[in-house]
Amino acid sequence: MTGRRVAAVDCGTNSIRLLIADVGDDGLLTDVVRRTEVVRLGQGIDRTGVIAPDAMERTLARSREYAAQCRERGVRDVRFVATSASRDARNADEFVAGVREAFGDLDVAPEVVAGDVEARLSFTGATGDLRRLGIPGPYLVVDLGGGSTELVRGTDAVEAGRSIDIGCVRLTERHLAGDPPTDDEVVAARADVAAALDTAEEVVDLAGLSAVVGLAGSITTVTAHLLALDRYDPEAVHLAELPLAEHRTACRGLLGMARADRGALPYMHPGRVDVIGAGALVWHEVLGRVALRSPGARVVTSEHDILDGIALSVAAR
Repeated sequence: MTGRRVAAVDCGTNSIRLLIADVGDDGLLTDVVRRTEVVRLGQGIDRTGVIAPDAMERTLARSREYAAQCRERGVRDVRFVATSASRDARNADEFVAGVREAFGDLDVAPEVVAGDVEARLSFTGATGDLRRLGIPGPYLVVDLGGGSTELVRGTDAVEAGRSIDIGCVRLTERHLAGDPPTDDEVVAARADVAAALDTAEEVVDLAGLSAVVGLAGSITTVTAHLLALDRYDPEAVHLAELPLAEHRTACRGLLGMARADRGALPYMHPGRVDVIGAGALVWHEVLGRVALRSPGARVVTSEHDILDGIALSVAAR
């Protein structure tokens, strides 16, 4: 039996995603539509400080598609959350106005959320399945996006979180121009990540963790690589539990590949080919810290993330 049908849109630096779901009387979500498109809203934003016109149009075109699907599926309750790229852009108001126009009669007010809000939504969306499976906390949820990465610690609720301006698009544009990246580029990128993780650890304690939960396209792609899938299969990736050391080995392999070789992998989304090396590097460095602070912590990949957290927040209104 279902209670309400709700929709959530997560618009990040690299991709835009839609979830239309029915909320059961038990508070659980049943997917009706789940979509992901790579639009690269944040292209060049680290350098220019503005959303590029072509990136803006790509993203608004998908927003119009998503609005049409919401109408077709009878959804009236929609929440649209925009994250790192929109936080950083001087012309974010223009983007917000375009989204409002795209959704029209659905009266959607896009929210450019702060990193701590993003962190809470990611934690809520990611940890429900773990608790139902009996995987104990405390958890470290790592939401590795295009422009930022959120590290959130908690068990039943968020205890501490920090958003750092390190993501697969931002790091690629800053450092990893080579194909494959040069040793000097990798050293510079690792130093950037290390400095950001130092600031995260001022707030988020990485000691005593039971499980690390990895979210978003970079980490799900690393997991698909580690599983040697013959196509991208979200059911195989969701809740996959694999050794931390093997994750780090897979990360090094993807970072060292030429882009043509990455593109030939059967599970690789074309929109991730140029940035997966940077995403893998960030995940590698996060797991390196975890291995030192919480040896023996389990590593679980989740397909449920901020998008699910947004949908649950709509249901709770």
